[in-house]
Formats: sequence, structure tokens, C-alpha cells
Amino acid sequence: MIKAFLELWYFWLLVLVVFVYRLYKAKIKGIIGEKTISAFLTRLDPTKYKVINDLMLRVDGKTSQIDHVVVSNYGIFVIETKNYKGWILGDEHGESWTQVIYKRKEKFFNPIRQNYGHIQALKQNLQEYKELNYVPIIVFSINADLKVKTNTKVIYSVKLLNTIREFTAETITEQQKEEIYSRLLALNVRDKEARTQHVEEIHKKKAEEANLVSANSCPKCGGELIMRKGKYGDFIGCKNYPKCRFTITS
Repeated sequence: MIKAFLELWYFWLLVLVVFVYRLYKAKIKGIIGEKTISAFLTRLDPTKYKVINDLMLRVDGKTSQIDHVVVSNYGIFVIETKNYKGWILGDEHGESWTQVIYKRKEKFFNPIRQNYGHIQALKQNLQEYKELNYVPIIVFSINADLKVKTNTKVIYSVKLLNTIREFTAETITEQQKEEIYSRLLALNVRDKEARTQHVEEIHKKKAEEANLVSANSCPKCGGELIMRKGKYGDFIGCKNYPKCRFTITS
């Protein structure tokens, strides 16, 4: 029996690889997406653009993890990457977006809102620079079919460099650019324990929000969730609208 096992070692190795991939599939896909964007960003002129990948900042005792920040003479580009495939449905203000693959639908947090939080973290850590131009960009892989209605730039990865280069007005001096870049590098949290805790807090928050929604309670304000009719179909929204804009698209 042991001999047979050894003779089929390659089969068992394949089984192990498949198991590990399925277990960490989402994380692996995310890493691949971020590495792809990192590679794209190396093609920017280093004399004009300073790139920081996987930046984690502390804000009011918590942490904010940003996929990519580009500090340039033309503004600070804050980039959120999503390595999803299928139809991507969403808008500027909805709490969640929807991924559709055939008849299967999956919800994920609105990346525009997610990136807005990243920009607020940057602002708090760069308070002495009052007039900075922050440019949010959401990047999806070419495997996605974007069907979103937004004012924020939501683009395919292959369009990222051209999108960044659209900005040609210099709003940051050379000295400010170097100062900001050095400041963010110094503030970047590299401690593994802190990064692990950051992930755990995200999962905890998602679970708490899901429990509230299942109890028909708005995670943002505690108001009642009700069914509404919109331009693009039915959706669940907070009864306290427009004071609270929490929504869940169907």
C-alpha cells in the first residue's frame, strides 16, 4: 500500500495543490490582481511618479490598507484593484455591487466607498498638505464586464496608465512630492501581526453587517430596511433615506 502511494505521489501532490487553491482562491486571485497592477505601474516615469504598493496606515487606532498609491506632480492617485470576472453591476452610492456569472450572483462591498475610506486615511496622515488633489481609481481585470454607472473612474487594468496620464496639470511641487512619498513610506505598517489583525477586523465587520441585514436592520444607522423601486429595478434600502443612503441591490 505504501509502495502504491509513493508511485502516485504526483497525484496526491496535485490533490493537495487543488485543495490549497480552493481554500485560498479569493486571496490568491487578489494577490495576482495586485501584482499585475504593480507591474503596470513600473512603466510610469519614475521622475514624475512615485509608486507605493500595499500601503497600510494607522487611523484613530485602526488600520486602512490601500492596494496602490501613486504620488505624482499631478496629484495622488489612490487605486483599488478587483480581480473579478463576469458582469459587474453597481453605482456610485450603493452599499454593495453585484458580480454575475451565469445565474449566480455574489455581493461585494462598493469599491468606490472602500476607496473613499482610503482617501480619508491618507488625508488624516497628510494633514499639513491641505490642497492635495486625490484621484480615486477602481481597476478591474479584463475578465470583468463592467456595467456600472459612476462618476468615479472605474476602468479596466489595460487602461490604467492612460487614465493616470490624462492628468497633466502640475499641482504638487517636486519638494512636496518627495516629502509626501517619504512620509508615507515611513508610516507604512509592515508588522505581520498588525496586518493579520486588519484582515480579522474586516471579516468581523462583514459578519456583523450581514447579521444586521438578516435582522432587517440598517448597518449604518439602525433604521428599518424596506423594499424600494428604482430606475434599474427593485432594491433594499434604508427607511431613513435620504438621510441614510444604505442600499442593497437585488
